[in-house]
Amino acid sequence: MLQPDPLPPPSADPAAIVRPVALVTGASGGLGREFALALAERGYDLVIVARREDRLIALKKEVSTRYSARAMVIAMDLAVPTTPREIHSIIEGSGLEVSYLVNNAGYGVRGRFLDVPWAVHADFLQVMIGSWLHLTHLLLPAMRARGHGRILNVSSLASLGPEPPGSLYSPAKYMMTSASRALRLNLLGTGLHCTALCPGFTRTEFHDALGCREQMNTLPKYMWMDARPVVEAGMRGVEENRAVVVPGWFNKLGACMCKLLPYALTSQLIPSAVLREHESIR
Repeated sequence: MLQPDPLPPPSADPAAIVRPVALVTGASGGLGREFALALAERGYDLVIVARREDRLIALKKEVSTRYSARAMVIAMDLAVPTTPREIHSIIEGSGLEVSYLVNNAGYGVRGRFLDVPWAVHADFLQVMIGSWLHLTHLLLPAMRARGHGRILNVSSLASLGPEPPGSLYSPAKYMMTSASRALRLNLLGTGLHCTALCPGFTRTEFHDALGCREQMNTLPKYMWMDARPVVEAGMRGVEENRAVVVPGWFNKLGACMCKLLPYALTSQLIPSAVLREHESIR
């Protein structure tokens, strides 16, 4: 679970250079990996969390080689309700002060609601709602005591638009976006920022893991973004303490239409490839 060279606590030597620490969940691939690289490039040491330990170890070596950043690897499953508290205990036990939290871990579930076992739904909801809220709740007190912190929650454009049939992904992301807005207001004046990042279709492994790459490849190229511009937009947004960041002109247009048009119309805007994906699993 932990590599043998965990990050040392802050040095008592006032002349020592102390790098701030960022925690990234879902760091083994996709946007999480890009966030880890971008933060290391900006001078952060890392706590990287995901289930795939081999990928985390490779990322640890990469940030060390490229940016002289150190990383603590925590290979745990956020579907387990006790995981956020265990992560927090490891951080506290190491004397680390996390000043930047990226709640990125997430995934999708294929299948109609009643065709998927409840245990699968329960794990999904724990990762997508329970885990990030719990981890944020655990890390916030120390951030507030120091008067500085950044919380970037990787939500989705799906949280701002109509729901595809049978999916809990959009409702879960709606919860993340709404809770991020509320938390940002709660933290005003404390020196802590909270932002929901709402990307649309992004070139990551997400749809490969979901098993619908073939359908998604039929979407026009202009609907897609690379991961790094999405990450850069989110990091700019949280520094500016913006409530919600929607990266990319196409996504901004879609978010605007969903805000201005009635639901009966916006529900007709769901891409046909997405609808075909849901038809294919009926």
